[in-house]
Amino acid sequence: MTDHTNKYEQLDEETLFMVSQTFKALSDPTRIRILHLLGEKECSVSVIAEELALMQSTVSHQLRFLKNLRLVKFRRAGTTLFYSIDDEHVMTLLHQTIHHARHD
Repeated sequence: MTDHTNKYEQLDEETLFMVSQTFKALSDPTRIRILHLLGEKECSVSVIAEELALMQSTVSHQLRFLKNLRLVKFRRAGTTLFYSIDDEHVMTLLHQTIHHARHD
């Protein structure tokens, strides 16, 4: 039997903010495309721009947004930054959502 006496635990403001920002990140088609590509391989800004047919400035702007949410990370090799996924939980959510969208 389930105990229904447990008190509802409200979400704190920081958690609410992070959840809403994560869904905001996933609500933009360009960011989804970037995350999907980075889920496959580590890429530089120029490679992302070339593979997704985007301007480098657009890619840089979106990567900054994703990095601020700790969804992507980078490593430096000389003067080039290589980006990769930094949050497997969000990638699991993205992959599940893509799977859901592709199947009835």
